[in-house]
Amino acid sequence: MFVDEVIIKVKAGDGGNGCMAFRREKFVPKGGPSGGDGGRGGDVVFHASTHHNTLLHFRFNPEHSAERGRHGEGSNRSGRAGASIDVPVPVGTIVFDAETGGVIHDFAIEGERFTIAKGGRGGRGNQHFATPTHQAPTRHEPGRPGDELRLRLELKLLADVGLVGFPNAGKSTLISRISAARPKIADYPFTTLEPNLGVVQAGGLRTFVVADIPGLIEGAHLGHGLGIQFLRHVERTRLLLHLVDVSEASGRDPANDFEVILDELASYSDELPGKPMFVIATKLDAAQDPERIKSLKKAARKRKMPFFEISAVTGKGLPELIRATADAVLPPL
Repeated sequence: MFVDEVIIKVKAGDGGNGCMAFRREKFVPKGGPSGGDGGRGGDVVFHASTHHNTLLHFRFNPEHSAERGRHGEGSNRSGRAGASIDVPVPVGTIVFDAETGGVIHDFAIEGERFTIAKGGRGGRGNQHFATPTHQAPTRHEPGRPGDELRLRLELKLLADVGLVGFPNAGKSTLISRISAARPKIADYPFTTLEPNLGVVQAGGLRTFVVADIPGLIEGAHLGHGLGIQFLRHVERTRLLLHLVDVSEASGRDPANDFEVILDELASYSDELPGKPMFVIATKLDAAQDPERIKSLKKAARKRKMPFFEISAVTGKGLPELIRATADAVLPPL
């Protein structure tokens, strides 16, 4: 199961209480105060891990608490600090405060660590409050509470290239031909129900990552079809490949499909339509009417977008597309 958004709670450890105590030793008639300090509470620390690629593990464990600090003791003994906890999150996770909506941290780098909730400070024992005029203080401090937060975690996959288009436009077939990814491929709408990632070899040591997301339809921003919730996974990409089915089997006008998807991207975010985009005419092996290809090419040229014609089944046009995509997203050799 692919889970890319969850609500969780985190609680850092409370600090231990300071102790009130007095020395009672033989031959020490004026021992004085000897209350130790409370220990500090443990922190809740998140770290970006490549061993997780969804937020599924939070679905079954939505609460994470660190250990509280131990109380201080007599003979000036301080309490033990509470143990912190390490919580792994997938690379690409953004942590929001669920109450305010503010961004707390964006985990974009593998191994990155961030303290989400800080443990409370331990209270001071009565030994700290002795003065020349007040040598037997009874004052001592309670421990401070640790941070307690309600968080919303949102996962945005990290990819160089994102595939967008109508259902059955050929996105899954393309990613299966140019990478080792093996998404489900079938001749019915919404075959892809969750995002897929594939690594593409572009010659030599050059590689780039492609994200295939479920198809969009007209009205997706209103919740039609699978909606637009998966578009968050192409927000970080540097290039979009807009696949359009030009075969007669789709029963739709390719140029209109192109405009519909652009409208859905604009409804989701002002930034997505402004990303660099290649327009890809797919399923050339099944296209009989050249006018359908010409109309799409004209629409792409009108928006000054590079245009490619491919058949993922026969492989036609794939080498040129891979080379152009690599040149667009990778630094020159």
